[in-house]
Amino acid sequence: MKRHAPATARNRQPILDVLRPRLPAQGLVLEIASGSGEHIVHFAEALPGLVFQPSDPSDDARASIDDWVLTQGLGNVRAALALDAAGDGWPIQRADAVVCCNMIHIAPWEAAVGLIAGAAHVLPPGGTLYLYGPYRRDGRHTAPSNEAFDRDLRRRDPTWGVRDLEAVASLAEDRGFGPPEVIDMPANNLSLIFKRT
Repeated sequence: MKRHAPATARNRQPILDVLRPRLPAQGLVLEIASGSGEHIVHFAEALPGLVFQPSDPSDDARASIDDWVLTQGLGNVRAALALDAAGDGWPIQRADAVVCCNMIHIAPWEAAVGLIAGAAHVLPPGGTLYLYGPYRRDGRHTAPSNEAFDRDLRRRDPTWGVRDLEAVASLAEDRGFGPPEVIDMPANNLSLIFKRT
């Protein structure tokens, strides 16, 4: 039942290194599009003072997440929620931080719009929205590999694709977030950290 995402083993520690000083010491962290569940169990093991709420619209993904949590014996991870970022009315009212890795480019733009609107709704002032993945900057890809990846994504689904960092930042600004802290990550990815104003 447990699923494996090969990239997770490579990127989970660099992501954790960015998250650790930027998440609150205590509180609830909502992860959107938790996928296999491998990220959230890694974060939860390293940050026992926090409670983690995984979510995913896929039944198979939620089963994998819950299986990982059970196998690792983690008491600070709740059962995975059925949550579609683009959907109206998330099944959670409040979180101290929202984390989303590798979703915005493998989903229609409406998912990014919904993600930021939902995060604005559940986060308090000062709350953190963390996004991880590939982005274009100033209308350009940051590496040839990202350009090839973008072409492959759009071939698979025309509504997918590597997004412009500036477009995501503008969306966040419209929903009451400050400008992002941008951190270069391995494999030509970026961490974007937004604070709710």
